[in-house]
Amino acid sequence: MEHHNTIEAKMCPHVLLFPLPIQSPINSMLQLAELFCLAGLQVTFLNTNHNQQLLYRHTNVESRFRQYPKFQFRTISDGLPDDHPRSFPMFEDLINSLQAVAEPFLRDILTESGVTCVIPDGLFYYAVDICNEVGVSVISFDTISPCCLWVYLCFPKLIQTGDIPFKGNDDLDMLIENVPGMEDLLRRRDFPFYRLTNCATDLYCQLALKEIQSIPRSHGLILNTFEDLDGPLLSHIRSHCPQTYAVGPLHLQLKTRLADKRMSSSNSLWEEDHSSIQWLDAQPIESVIYVSFGSLATLTKEEMLEFWHGLVNSGIRFLWVMRSDLLREEEFSHQFVKELAAGCKERAYIVSWAPQEKVLSHPAIGGFLTHSGWNSTMESIVERKPMICWAVYVDQRVTSRFVGEVWKIGLDMKDICDRDNIEKVVKDLMVTNKEKLKKSVDKLSMLAEISVGEGGSSYNAFEYLVDDIKKLGRRDKDINPNCIG
Repeated sequence: MEHHNTIEAKMCPHVLLFPLPIQSPINSMLQLAELFCLAGLQVTFLNTNHNQQLLYRHTNVESRFRQYPKFQFRTISDGLPDDHPRSFPMFEDLINSLQAVAEPFLRDILTESGVTCVIPDGLFYYAVDICNEVGVSVISFDTISPCCLWVYLCFPKLIQTGDIPFKGNDDLDMLIENVPGMEDLLRRRDFPFYRLTNCATDLYCQLALKEIQSIPRSHGLILNTFEDLDGPLLSHIRSHCPQTYAVGPLHLQLKTRLADKRMSSSNSLWEEDHSSIQWLDAQPIESVIYVSFGSLATLTKEEMLEFWHGLVNSGIRFLWVMRSDLLREEEFSHQFVKELAAGCKERAYIVSWAPQEKVLSHPAIGGFLTHSGWNSTMESIVERKPMICWAVYVDQRVTSRFVGEVWKIGLDMKDICDRDNIEKVVKDLMVTNKEKLKKSVDKLSMLAEISVGEGGSSYNAFEYLVDDIKKLGRRDKDINPNCIG
């Protein structure tokens, strides 16, 4: 009997999710994990000790997932000391240190736990190799924007044609013409690594190359998007990975499938200041621009002041998230922030972190000044908020170009940080071009809602994904024909 139970545990679909240890991928993976729980799958969520402690401290994630008897958290060390900042400038430390710990851990857990399918972040190319080595199915989840992923997939061709690395000409507006579907769109300044001068020594270029090499070795690819947003790009991506599941917007898919229709709960690694919602309650409809540069991007003090003066001079109310680590290479001064706030307390409100989904859904918000992270972009589309994009690195740079020129739901101001320009684009977004941009984002929001509704493209893609995971989990179905449920 004990032997039969062991076989049953091994043959039933058991998914292990392994996110990149930063805010946005963790958020997306937890949403996917809860969707799998609702579908009746056994789920293990592998998180770093550091990030799990932050989740427990700032969210109800422990009690929320306790309602799913087939769910469990597992944690591992990221290999870094407790006082390590784990910031983007030291991202290489985090990635290399975690890999050294994760590789032996994954080999052990995959041979002992009965996991039948691993869903790692797309950046964890080594997880794909380990799964193939031990005979466990693997479906990668690329949490970056599909438009950036397609650029990644074109890297080998771009190297062959001499488009990258960049040589000689410093013109950042020069077109990169060998990315199919982006021939007249993608400029050097929109490239994920726009200062790329040596592919062999650039960490992020090498990670991207290893990532795309692992995609054909996976059983499938999950993307947080929907067909009506990224259909043409998905066709290109499927030429490399036919089994690509476009299941987004994930947070909307989850909200739609939850029985009580509640807004999906927070998965924040930061303490959220809900006084921001109270302040918004007192503001007129669509009068406030929300300003947030995500969880990793940093500013110089000069850049922060340019944004501040541009926002103040625009005359538009604003809610600004100023993280304690927002300033680059400088000690964050709470006194400095207080002085800024005091200078415009009638029209501005500053918090260290905000409940972003709730903020974007608030009727007082009329626009979003964003770093163009992919989760932020999807949330802004769903909540019908046009964007100003000040992209900093990687997928943000490609995404912001699509926001402005392809989807036409915002304004791309990357690389230009002066108060006069900021004042102008804020007025353009909130006043001059407000109705035109609102019309475009309203249409995409409606299509997003349709996609996650029953029979919609993302709804069906998720059903196909769950079904395929079940098939991958019943390779010895004759031993245990009833474990799927």
